[in-house]
Amino acid sequence: MRVEVMQYYGLTQPLDQGGYYETEHHKQLIKDIKGAIQEGRLIAVCGVVGSGKTVTLRRLQQILKEENRITVAKSLSVEKHSIKLATLITALFYDLAQDKLVQIPKQGERRERELQELVKKGKRPVALFVDEAHDLNGNTLTGLKRLMEVVEDSGGRLSVILAGHPKLRNDLRRPTMEEIGYRTDIFTLDGIAGSQREYIQWLLGTSITKTDSEAILTAEAIDLLATKLRTPLQIQLHLTLALEAGYQIGEQPVTAALMESVLSRQLDDLEPTLMRHGYRLKDMVEQFDAKPAEIRALFRNQLDPARTAELRDCILAAGLPI
Repeated sequence: MRVEVMQYYGLTQPLDQGGYYETEHHKQLIKDIKGAIQEGRLIAVCGVVGSGKTVTLRRLQQILKEENRITVAKSLSVEKHSIKLATLITALFYDLAQDKLVQIPKQGERRERELQELVKKGKRPVALFVDEAHDLNGNTLTGLKRLMEVVEDSGGRLSVILAGHPKLRNDLRRPTMEEIGYRTDIFTLDGIAGSQREYIQWLLGTSITKTDSEAILTAEAIDLLATKLRTPLQIQLHLTLALEAGYQIGEQPVTAALMESVLSRQLDDLEPTLMRHGYRLKDMVEQFDAKPAEIRALFRNQLDPARTAELRDCILAAGLPI
């Protein structure tokens, strides 16, 4: 957000720097995930784009580190679609090794045995966090389950926490993923669903010097935001757009009419909805045995009715919202 806009409305920081917002849902979710970690489980935390998965798991990692009973490890690799099991094992070596100079054996058998020793030496369960896990391929997911078994065979305990879009949950429930899917504890992060108004008030309260949020947004504008939007990311984005538009025309507080003008008209169309759940064009083509041109025509409502009905049945069967 531009500095002059922040000054005009009395903001002390950009809206996307508000921090961690916690509802009762978040508290229960963190409690449940902690319980699964202590049992050495494979865990999937799924939520739509912008629901707050990353910031929630950062909070969980902070809690685990403060309690100091579980060793936290993280995979930092950003190219999840090409990650192999060896990359995730490397992440464990870097976070578990005591020496500054980490030497990872290249030979597989020796590498796994040294990992077993590292976990035993630490004398604590280990939790490996992997973000954007919806992009991991099936072989890597299956390999993670086997890696957990290797650690358990030596008396250690390794939990793996996968964070991803709802596509991850749907993929794990597919019959072809039975080996790993049936052994995974799946948790859904609903974000601020049902608490949008409270979130908006909190967000403004953490970002402005004024005590009354209605000095920035009218009550009607807040109601509109809370009704139309569902995730922290959506609210942060559209609130920023509204404040920037309000600054341009000198409007303070921002009205519902101005807020309406910046809301995306395509927000709930099929394509952005599926993207929000982790399904890109190539994912749709691969999973539903369709041609790219067919998917594009479906998005534009230009596909013939028979094929449209066929694809929609496939999409619904896969657990996608349409």
